[in-house]
Amino acid sequence: MSHTRTRRHSSAEQKTAVVRRHLGGKEPISKLAEELGVQPSLIHNWVNQVLARAEKAFENTPENGRDEKLKDRRIEQLQAKLVNKNEVIAELMEANVLAKKEIGEL
Repeated sequence: MSHTRTRRHSSAEQKTAVVRRHLGGKEPISKLAEELGVQPSLIHNWVNQVLARAEKAFENTPENGRDEKLKDRRIEQLQAKLVNKNEVIAELMEANVLAKKEIGEL
């Protein structure tokens, strides 16, 4: 008789909740693993993944406003360039139509 395991897939939200319960709530990994029916090493891996990315919590992010302001300024610059490009194209098209009229193509 063969024994097959059913592989469980936890969502990011579920993993986050378990890690928070361990780190913030001081719940033992052994208790959490038993409750979830998983090996404690799996929860240790989740905790290690969070800790490996901990420095990102302290990096400059758009939330501090600086990056957002730079992005807004860049968007304004690009929009101004687009308006200018459209004006130049309109002038060239008008000049083209006038030239074609002069030579009798229109």
